Amino acid sequence: MLPARLAEPLRRHLDRTRRLHERDLRQGLGGVALPHAFERKNPSACRHWTWQWVFPAQRLHLDESAGERRRHHIHESVIQRALKEALQDSGIPKRASCHTLRHSFAIHLLEDGYDVRTIQELLGHSDVSTTMIYTHVLNRGGRGVRSPLDTSPAAASTAKRDAT
Repeated sequence: MLPARLAEPLRRHLDRTRRLHERDLRQGLGGVALPHAFERKNPSACRHWTWQWVFPAQRLHLDESAGERRRHHIHESVIQRALKEALQDSGIPKRASCHTLRHSFAIHLLEDGYDVRTIQELLGHSDVSTTMIYTHVLNRGGRGVRSPLDTSPAAASTAKRDAT
């Protein structure tokens, strides 16, 4: 699921990534490891744009099995370090990890009223009981329950009309 407001930044990122790939190709590089025996079946596919990483590493590495320098995907530690720096810059005094973002995603969906089965599917949980763990955060008692009329568009227009 891609937020609509990230579509354009992602397009710009992919344009930069494609230019990096084209530069690699001009230098005789640009290959990536392909799944299973696909590389033997289609040896040129490893250099095709459709097989390139969305988030490529800055550095090349030597792929010993192929005997050539290749660009791999960005390492998870780069993302973890960026998140740690963002937390420090924001002044948020809590510890967090990339997995914390996954938990936050699930909790925000629950708070917005999405059903637990939908969230289970989005998170890839095979058992709904795993997803149900997130519901403990919503244990607010009766004060946490809002009437559907308070959030419906019709109620908002009626309230606005009554106020005038």
